Amino acid sequence: MKKFPEGFLWGAATSSYQIEGGHDADGKGVGIWDEFCQKPGAIYGGHIGDVGCDHYHRASEDIELMAELNLQAYRFSISWPRVMPHGTGEINEKGLEFYDRLIDSLLAANIRPLVTLYHWDLPQAVQDRGGWLNPEIPVWFEEYAKVVVGRLGDRVKDWITLNEPGIYVNLGHFEGTHAPALKLSPAEILTCYKHTFLAHGRACQVIRELAPNATLSYAPHCVTGEPVDDEAQTVEAAREYTFGESHPDRNFWQQRLYIDPICKGVWPEKLCHDLAPEWELPTSDEMAVIHQPLDHLCLNFYSAPLVDPAGAVIPDAPGIARTLFDWPVRERGLHYAVKFHHERTGLPILISENGLSNMDWVAQDGKVHDPQRLDFLERYLGQLHRSISEGIPVLGYMHWSLMDNFEWADGFKQRFGLIHVDFQTGKRTIKESARHYSEWIRANAIP
Repeated sequence: MKKFPEGFLWGAATSSYQIEGGHDADGKGVGIWDEFCQKPGAIYGGHIGDVGCDHYHRASEDIELMAELNLQAYRFSISWPRVMPHGTGEINEKGLEFYDRLIDSLLAANIRPLVTLYHWDLPQAVQDRGGWLNPEIPVWFEEYAKVVVGRLGDRVKDWITLNEPGIYVNLGHFEGTHAPALKLSPAEILTCYKHTFLAHGRACQVIRELAPNATLSYAPHCVTGEPVDDEAQTVEAAREYTFGESHPDRNFWQQRLYIDPICKGVWPEKLCHDLAPEWELPTSDEMAVIHQPLDHLCLNFYSAPLVDPAGAVIPDAPGIARTLFDWPVRERGLHYAVKFHHERTGLPILISENGLSNMDWVAQDGKVHDPQRLDFLERYLGQLHRSISEGIPVLGYMHWSLMDNFEWADGFKQRFGLIHVDFQTGKRTIKESARHYSEWIRANAIP
């Protein structure tokens, strides 16, 4: 067995819109994904997240399942429109009460809540005022953070400001395939990023003030190159692919854009000049707000392009292992994502998302047999163990996801969960991989 360090944190993750349902329950406001789901052709099969996993009404049952799986931590997000239906002003007390009960129940089960303030669940009322293009949105986000942290910060000791701005900005505002389905100019995209990062900075200041003993982090996705071998030249080529000079053909899919402003206080000027020469860089005062001290860096990692010694991306070989989402299985990429990000930021790393969509169903024996997920977990956790063995501080692993859920534009097509959900009845079934994961947690070790 490969032992993990004492205190290594094992858990699973979800997000509000993907599991909660209760789309109009108890005063919740309309979010941009509520609106986007009504757009013809926007979501696979015309699916909508109005009910989802109905976690809003079944949280107690879900926490019992978490406890049965020995989870030590649960990462989830707050629904901004559930707490503040119009984005600013009015506070929905019943929405806050839901998160009160959720956190109290988690703590009673000895499960540590890791709370994300924003996982793409923007109030439609905020979007109607320009959303991430509006220069006031960092102030509105600060107001929202004050409400949430002021209410929950006495019990929540781990906060994450934003989840994957590179996804919600690029897909939602540049490519138009996610909510709010915009196709903005490159200059406008950079403005969305600036406002996003200013919102992050203001939320950090709120958390430091209202929950001074809490840990503070941020969760970007990883655009990390995986070296085709472990030779020094190839590793350097992969590092350069990940954080090197901008590549205009990659548009906004460049990791230094999501990392350097927040973690290093440096805006990637060449990238901005390449993509939008007329765009004005943030001021020194704005950068001072953006660049706030973090306790660690969260990373969401799923797959990685394979890079040769010259820095070129190698096409996937025919027949390579792939998930149901058509992402190649590249476990070594997780090690290099951890290595490169720790080296660049100097921060400890927590894996806040990692998992695969798999072809899961309830078999005739009533069980869900998912050997591919079990193999995936062994591969990726083995690489995380490698990172730790090389002296990189890795704090924990949050599997994506706790349960099958609404996978954004793919609707209910993809199943990422440790727990199978029947979306017609809501019935939960623990998958075989989850039973093994539970035993690894108990042993603090993997095969």
